[in-house]
Amino acid sequence: MKNRSGVCAVRQVLSFKPSLGHLKPKIIALFCFLQLIANASYAEVYGNYDVKKILIVTETESGQKKGVDLRYLDSIINDLGKHASVYPPRFDNAADLQRAKADARSLSGVLDILVDTPTASTDLLKRSSLINSIGFMLDIPGSADKADRDFRNLLNQMPDDTFANYRYGVFLADSNQGSKALPYLEKSAKAGVKQAYYSLGMAYLSQQNTELAVKNLEIYKGLTPNNEHIEDLLDAIKSGNVKFKKH
Repeated sequence: MKNRSGVCAVRQVLSFKPSLGHLKPKIIALFCFLQLIANASYAEVYGNYDVKKILIVTETESGQKKGVDLRYLDSIINDLGKHASVYPPRFDNAADLQRAKADARSLSGVLDILVDTPTASTDLLKRSSLINSIGFMLDIPGSADKADRDFRNLLNQMPDDTFANYRYGVFLADSNQGSKALPYLEKSAKAGVKQAYYSLGMAYLSQQNTELAVKNLEIYKGLTPNNEHIEDLLDAIKSGNVKFKKH
């Protein structure tokens, strides 16, 4: 829907969801420009996967060696991310949604055994953190705590890792912990992650700090000159067409 000035109306909706052991509002960004981008995901059917196939067994001279098929695991994570990287998730039908939830639960359970240790593989931690972040978007109980655990473990081992800082910042912002998200997003932005400026803008916007929201979104606009939707978002913010609602 457009407002009188022809700019897409923008809303920031806060919906209470369990996170990190107590109730925290999950930020749901329902922007019309985001929905335009998401249309392609609506047109795609979520795939059929056999989660057990991520576990591989190799015969060696000393016996069987068990491992994880990272390529197959990544294909599932990428598909899940197309549909559930933001809230609310975007699926063509209820059956796809339920299948995705089942896959996310199963993947989390399998990897949980491997990553719930201070010396867990960073390769697996990166993937487990993504799966549990997606699980949070899919309203899977316990996913927020697991994602937080994975990101903290990953950052303890790799404090300057760009992926870890950016994704943890996004996760914190999505779970309405904008103030905690800022240093991680700032660090990843300085490291060259363009999208971090957008996330910073949205984190500041969720705290109703319009000045810094606009500042970071303007930087993002300059870094992505072909993004035709960011101008509408900036116009909407500047004109006051941003509403916050809790329910």
